[in-house]
Amino acid sequence: MTKEEIILANKEFLFPAVFHYYKDPLVIARAKNQYVWDADGNQYLDFFGGIVTVSVGHCNDQVNAKVHQQLDTLQHVSTVFANEPQAALAKKIASITPGRRLTKSFFTNSGTEANETAILAARCYTGNTEIVALRHSYHGRSSMAMTLSGQGGWRLGPAQAGVVHAHNAYCYRCPLGLTYPSCEVKCAQDMEDLIRTTTSGRIAGFIGEPIQGVGGFITPPKEYFPIVEKIVRSHGGIFISDEVQTGWGRTGGKWFGIEQWGVQPDIITGAKGLGNGSPIGLTVARPEVADSVKGLTISTFGGNPVTTTQAKAVIDLIEEQNLLANCTETGQYLRGLLEEIQDKHEIVGEIRGMGLIQGLELVEDRQSKTPATAQAAMAMDVARQHGLIIGKGGTFGNVLRVTPPMNIGRADVDQFIEVLDKALASVGAMAGAAR
Repeated sequence: MTKEEIILANKEFLFPAVFHYYKDPLVIARAKNQYVWDADGNQYLDFFGGIVTVSVGHCNDQVNAKVHQQLDTLQHVSTVFANEPQAALAKKIASITPGRRLTKSFFTNSGTEANETAILAARCYTGNTEIVALRHSYHGRSSMAMTLSGQGGWRLGPAQAGVVHAHNAYCYRCPLGLTYPSCEVKCAQDMEDLIRTTTSGRIAGFIGEPIQGVGGFITPPKEYFPIVEKIVRSHGGIFISDEVQTGWGRTGGKWFGIEQWGVQPDIITGAKGLGNGSPIGLTVARPEVADSVKGLTISTFGGNPVTTTQAKAVIDLIEEQNLLANCTETGQYLRGLLEEIQDKHEIVGEIRGMGLIQGLELVEDRQSKTPATAQAAMAMDVARQHGLIIGKGGTFGNVLRVTPPMNIGRADVDQFIEVLDKALASVGAMAGAAR
């Protein structure tokens, strides 16, 4: 099919809910390591990693070699049959969870399914039903996952009962009008009042992303999650960490993002970067929590040999190449250059994130903090013209999301910064001309 035929087929045969970042859709034809090529043969540096999914580079040779071997050995059995790749992956994951406390896994096909499984487990274990989630969050596209999500744009149709939304520590746009640290993290303290006034007082659990992905990489201060954890547990709930975007070392130095806050969750959910492009969902829990899910449940494709082989190969490669350290070191280098970009371009209101998950919130001016939504879209377009792919998010659609493969180096960062600088300068010039 030609590029035009592909775009036409998308319009004619796919749900309109499938969206594209660009008005002129980018048709990707092939990819390798940190680069992708479009249908016209143009090369792009991929600093979004397939929506925070390509953790060790596109079509990684070492990972793919193990996948090819598995494809020729055993391609599929459902969870009603045991197989070695699934068992080996589960054993490996148990060895790297925080405190080695989460040791039992259930594999599915996506982060959405992983979060559904986590909510089920929380309700089975506690005997309670109500769940606390966070504003600005995103947890998937099923009915329950949309209910958990704290953004109107990602909630289609009626919400399910039994879910309430607490304040997240969006310090740049504090919902309480306070300033950190003099605020004493009142947003976290408010969790107590929220549970007492909007629930029965006995909850099944809390679910939160350590760094909110679709929300625009909102990163809470160090006190936030420890305060929340204490309050949640005092009301009978368990702590679920949604690591779909923050897992597997991306935040730097730790396997899971929540470890940066010193919290040991009862359940971790994962997906995206674990598969490096292969569909996978993970719900890993403390044994007592996992064992509370009684009765019959299966996942037809969850835990299939090919996907679990790929996921274990990804974890093994992250260990062998010490990518947790690279996320720290290259992430610090990236952050330093992003802060220079912020000093140079008034449109950049805030830089936030950890390791190789960084966001730039764009504003029309720093005093009013008016979201620069149109400018963010323009910046992405200009970056594309110069051979760079970045992501976008935030409740207002004004946050540039930067999540390259975790095995990139400083030269890749330098190339990214050069193009980003041009893109922001171009957007600034267009905004000035419009005034």
